[in-house]
Amino acid sequence: MEKIRRVIEQCLASNPCSVEYRFNEPMSGHTSFKVGGPADCWVRPLCGESREDSDESSFEKSFAFAAALIHAAQRENIPLFILGGGANIAVSDKGIRGITLDTGGWTGVICGAAIGAADCGGPAEMVFLGGTKSDEAADMAAKAGLGGLEFLAGMPGCVGGALWMNARAYGQEMANVVTSAEVLDFSAGQTQRRIVHTKKTEFAYKHSPFQNQQWLILTARLSLHPREKSEIYKTMEEHRRDREAKGHYLFPSAGSAFKNNHSFGKPTGQIIDELGLKGLRMGGAQIAPFHGNIIINTGGATAQNIRDLVQYTALRVKEACGFTLEPEILFAGEW
Repeated sequence: MEKIRRVIEQCLASNPCSVEYRFNEPMSGHTSFKVGGPADCWVRPLCGESREDSDESSFEKSFAFAAALIHAAQRENIPLFILGGGANIAVSDKGIRGITLDTGGWTGVICGAAIGAADCGGPAEMVFLGGTKSDEAADMAAKAGLGGLEFLAGMPGCVGGALWMNARAYGQEMANVVTSAEVLDFSAGQTQRRIVHTKKTEFAYKHSPFQNQQWLILTARLSLHPREKSEIYKTMEEHRRDREAKGHYLFPSAGSAFKNNHSFGKPTGQIIDELGLKGLRMGGAQIAPFHGNIIINTGGATAQNIRDLVQYTALRVKEACGFTLEPEILFAGEW
């Protein structure tokens, strides 16, 4: 722990900014499943929602600190885990070793009609900090009279995570709106910021070009379109009511437990339901009685309960149907 403390203090000395950090931080408070043991050290750089200084903004300082921290962790052989909105992960009951870098302090719009910035590619572009909550991003776009993010309304997680996963709902996905992202590339033992321009053809179902890379998404540039605010808000409220009616907010969960596969001929939730598994419990984890492809924490579930239920469900489907289900839940930490 002292080694990690020394690294953080050194990075702060050379890159002063606002940072929260705590040792032995329970990860149950940082994930939508509400499970997970302690992170050795949880670190969240903070920044405001607009440029504060004439020479260097608060988010620029925060990014510089993150770059220094990642580089130092690599140099000192300290494990590093990057946490987004925590909406599709289950952290081990044993916790996460090393440093957990939480991007949730990077919120807001740094470019776009919402703040009158002039350095965007067009009047309908907005650049969001990666830690901005997906639902809040939809609200910010709506406030600016821009459509395109209505499908994010009511969705948990953050913009960076939505981009990484190519989040989709109601016939729309992130691939339809993103044009580029700024990332912190730490793949070669160095840390450098660069712009990654994207093409829709690089995305697929639950897949993006940001996966399998040692990149930290800092910002996302989204191309939207003017739309009547009343129509935007109407669509967003419809999506939120639909999610609520489907039970998405009744219990802690990570949304869909498994990816859908069109080659199976039917949705994963239907396959699980037809096998009579809906409602199955392991400890405090349960396949939701209202949806076969959602695993919920009914209260007191452990991360191991959730993982065991995922593995058992996949095994039953394999035995009965020959299908290999691919978990959408990411299992993080020391198992």
